[in-house]
Amino acid sequence: MTLPRIGGLAALACAATYMIGFALLATLLAPFGYGTADIDARALTVFIDAHPGVLIMWNTTIYVVNALALVVLVVALARRLAHVPGWSAVTRAFGVIWATLVLGAGMIANVAVERVAQLYPTDPQAAAELWHLLHIVELGLGGGNEIAGGVWITCVSAAARAARLLPRAVNALGLLTGLGGLLTVFPALGDAAGAVFGLGAIAWFLAVGAVLLTARPQPVTEVL
Repeated sequence: MTLPRIGGLAALACAATYMIGFALLATLLAPFGYGTADIDARALTVFIDAHPGVLIMWNTTIYVVNALALVVLVVALARRLAHVPGWSAVTRAFGVIWATLVLGAGMIANVAVERVAQLYPTDPQAAAELWHLLHIVELGLGGGNEIAGGVWITCVSAAARAARLLPRAVNALGLLTGLGGLLTVFPALGDAAGAVFGLGAIAWFLAVGAVLLTARPQPVTEVL
């Protein structure tokens, strides 16, 4: 299987992780206010004590699996942009940065669940405080803002337009999605911009995946 097709599958995997994340946010995790500023840390630690595997699975899916698939997609797109080497290097750099932050957020989120599960039986209050503290670190790395992702998707869309790699509609969607990610830097716009980024990213990943899976083989020069 060629790298573009592997990249296409990786893009679909990224979309799937986002959809799983939204599904659990809207159902199982909704009662705790997960994903909002009003999250109930005490109630969530009770849930973690009873079902630690649920959050481990969720964190692993939306962060770890997403980051690993994202690395493959970043490399595949950068290689397709090899005939515009400047853009290729920029998109690869920003993409790897984003994937690293996402992976780090996932590892911290899973450690938070593990430590809370260990501490809760003897000190529920300390468990809630510990989870809240580690959750802030998780959000700072990438769970609570989408600046790195917004920059990468914006750069890929601009590069793809210059290289005529993606259809215009996909590039426009990418620019809108990237803008949503960048706007999460403003607290007042955080929830709305985050929703635009998340939903836009699902559609963008699906579209990019379809393009890469159906693309004709194209000779390129390896980008270092």
